[in-house]
Amino acid sequence: MNTLSPQRIGHYINGSTVASASGRCQDVFNPATGAVSAQVALADAAQVDQAVAAASAAAPAWGETAPLKRARILSRFKELIEKNHAELAAAITREHGKVFSDAKGEVTRGLEIVEFACGIPHLLKTEFTDNIGGGIDNWQLRQPLGVTAGITPFNFPVMVPLWMAPMAIATGNTFILKPSERDPSPSLMIAELLQQAGLPAGVFNVVQGDKVAVDALLHHPDVKAVSFVGSTPIAEYIYTEGARRKGPYPLRVQALGGAKNHLVVMPDANLEQAVDALIGAAYGSAGERCMAISVAVAVGSVADELVEALVPRVRALKIGNGMQDDSEMGPLVTAAHKAKVESYIEDGARAGARLLVDGRGLRVAGHEGGFYLGGTLFDHVTPDMKIYQEEIFGPVLCIVRVPDVAAAIKLINAHEFGNGVSLFTSDGNTAREFSRHIEVGMVGVNVPIPVPMAWHSFGGWKRSLFGDTHIYGAEGIRFYTRYKSIMQRWPETIVKGAEFTMPVAK
Repeated sequence: MNTLSPQRIGHYINGSTVASASGRCQDVFNPATGAVSAQVALADAAQVDQAVAAASAAAPAWGETAPLKRARILSRFKELIEKNHAELAAAITREHGKVFSDAKGEVTRGLEIVEFACGIPHLLKTEFTDNIGGGIDNWQLRQPLGVTAGITPFNFPVMVPLWMAPMAIATGNTFILKPSERDPSPSLMIAELLQQAGLPAGVFNVVQGDKVAVDALLHHPDVKAVSFVGSTPIAEYIYTEGARRKGPYPLRVQALGGAKNHLVVMPDANLEQAVDALIGAAYGSAGERCMAISVAVAVGSVADELVEALVPRVRALKIGNGMQDDSEMGPLVTAAHKAKVESYIEDGARAGARLLVDGRGLRVAGHEGGFYLGGTLFDHVTPDMKIYQEEIFGPVLCIVRVPDVAAAIKLINAHEFGNGVSLFTSDGNTAREFSRHIEVGMVGVNVPIPVPMAWHSFGGWKRSLFGDTHIYGAEGIRFYTRYKSIMQRWPETIVKGAEFTMPVAK
């Protein structure tokens, strides 16, 4: 594929790549080496206006395009993603650092949303009631909003944009993507594939940038909806700013925030399976996942045995360049983020948690400048510690010991985040009661990372979600459409004379 020069990554507006107008830019790093690989343009408000203008101009015709025609374009887009699967994954690894096999899995999970969106002719069907009374029929429409936008995080530069854009486009909206400035190249690759699939100019646009671009999108009167995935402080900010916007169409916001995901290990669990699950879910993608498990809750007598099994596995993690076939974990995304995670490790040790495995000081031969941090494991973590309360977003697993499942549920329900949780057990009743009483949006039973499939919907509870709808699936259809009810009858069925009472079914 032909994208902009790797030395300068720009925007994609109205079907063409566009250089920066603001003159501002930011370095993009290869996390495996620590070297600057490119510079990304940072848009100003005027360039955001340009993208919104293009999306606004394209919106009427695209909104009137038959859903089947929109689905056919998305079907071709799906085929192009499959054809360029490895290239997309390689771009993720180069700029994010996750291992290549994990990057390929990310592309696949995004592809599944595209496949779901291809069913939009069926998904947009609504209900019809014939003759509710007096010759009146009643039905609904779900109509597009117009210009929509997505603000996406660095940890999934392909998957999360594909959680949003296909759903927005399929339902008849135009879309502006503001990807993370840390790994911006995949966004242009997505734009090019959509163009090759036949998407009209202006329907999909990319604006690279930082908070300036975010604020410009939030306050632009022509942007009808914004979807966001990222940290809780930014999610709350976006939701609050959206609520403040005045006008005939208040900004619709869907903002998915942070997490502190727990995995509860019961004494009757298959310990080998639980340990495998914790290693993959805590240290996969260097812990830079909103669904990463960062707390293992050891119930009763299983705690010592769990610790004994985990320690050698954490120490044996294969860490290296994500393009190496045997790497299990790659580097963190930036030097600044690595330093932040290291500060959490220092804080946990000072607070009295037992540091069983310390990942600091890791050096990878041949990649000494890379942003590497080894797997880290704490035991005897308590709820008052910062490493328990806050999202670390790195390869750090905390073990909390509790006496029984009731204490585990109380612990988890008391946390401000409610994104994902898992329970490993062999008892069906324990699983049933846990699933019913836990105050978390996504629950796994003997499943470590319970990310819903494309035809369900993704999202947490409490301070892990701001807004009323989860992302993609049926909730995505509702978010990107406006509901309208229509009641209709024809003249020969209308009784003569004015009616002054509330109409009721007869």
